[in-house]
Amino acid sequence: MSDSAPAAATAPATSAPPAAAGLPRPGAPGVFAGQVAIVTGSESGIGRETARRLGQQGAAVVLNGRNAERLAATRQEFEAAGLAVASCVADVTDYAACEVLVDTAIQAFGRLDILITNASISQRAYFAAMQPEVFRQVLDSNVYGSVYPLKAALPHLVQSQGCVTFISSISALNGMPSGSAYCAGKAAIANLAHTLRLELAETGIHFGVVHIGFTQNDPEKRVLDAAGQPVPIAHRPPRWQKSQAEVAAIILSHIRRRRQRTVISALGRLIVLVHTWLPALGDWIVLRTIRRMRHFYE
Repeated sequence: MSDSAPAAATAPATSAPPAAAGLPRPGAPGVFAGQVAIVTGSESGIGRETARRLGQQGAAVVLNGRNAERLAATRQEFEAAGLAVASCVADVTDYAACEVLVDTAIQAFGRLDILITNASISQRAYFAAMQPEVFRQVLDSNVYGSVYPLKAALPHLVQSQGCVTFISSISALNGMPSGSAYCAGKAAIANLAHTLRLELAETGIHFGVVHIGFTQNDPEKRVLDAAGQPVPIAHRPPRWQKSQAEVAAIILSHIRRRRQRTVISALGRLIVLVHTWLPALGDWIVLRTIRRMRHFYE
């Protein structure tokens, strides 16, 4: 989710007319040819690169964000590259706006096969100092920002036996100081995916989770501080970061292979290993880094 103020859902902007005979406008040949995807929070960052790669591999994509100007610029960039694209300004923590978002896909392309819930707000704030409304804002963006688009899209995904990918984080695997609400929200959607996999097993829908590690961010990327003010993201050593294009490629591989869980980066896989077998060691490492590397969290 972008860091700009929420905007009301507006009429969708699209580069494709309503699909004839219920079929999507053809995209370029590729692994996802003939499929239609919604990527929330795709006006910028990882979401934009994931949507771009889907389009390059044949999917028709519906872009989403809250910043109308930024979203329009991304859509125009995709159009110039010859991709099949539509866009919808929508705050995904508003269920009515999510209904508009899904309707955009159906009106423009006639179906829906892939939903990637990428939009979210992050934070840089310790729990004791965090205002309750800020905690809720971060948590809502991560939980309802996935639940509401899925609820709106579910009938169409049942029809297509489609794929749902929740974008989580390695911080959901073993909590990270200064990220309480974000970690809680990302852990919640991982558990949600497991539950839905059981409840909706007979529908044929694939539910997967991608736990993203440290990733290069757009220069304007902001997170919330304890008072809800946008601030730059905490320091991350460049050698620990993957590019947005690398992360997008991994997300598409996850979808294509219909995997249940993908943990990105060696650090993420190490966290899984330590958290599973040596949790006390994991906590000791985190507590030590708080004392020695406070800039990593603050």
